[in-house]
Amino acid sequence: QVHIVESGGGLVQSGGSLRLSCTASGGFFTIHAMGWYLQAPGKQRELVAIKANGDSPRYSDSVKGRFTVSRDNTRNTAYLQMNSLKSEDTAVYYCNVRGDTEVDRYDAWGQGTQVTVSS
Repeated sequence: QVHIVESGGGLVQSGGSLRLSCTASGGFFTIHAMGWYLQAPGKQRELVAIKANGDSPRYSDSVKGRFTVSRDNTRNTAYLQMNSLKSEDTAVYYCNVRGDTEVDRYDAWGQGTQVTVSS
């Protein structure tokens, strides 16, 4: 079973920066894509950024030019660098990892990390 651990959330003032990290572990597995999603109170979870193997990163319109997703494949880790944060970025951020184990495909989620931007 692939296990996802996130870190890096917190409280930051508007205009500030944060970097989230997400690491996948758990036996033999391959990774096809790593992405970040957010869920604000009372709203559905939505895509923020995703980096799939061989593809350019994709971003939601609301974060283009401010957020950058990257991966360190040697560490099975993804990062989300968030700059010029706004109050509307406040949400729980979830990491999603998709790939294959020896026996099946998987689609794994982290526990979420809270990002709060104060105005």
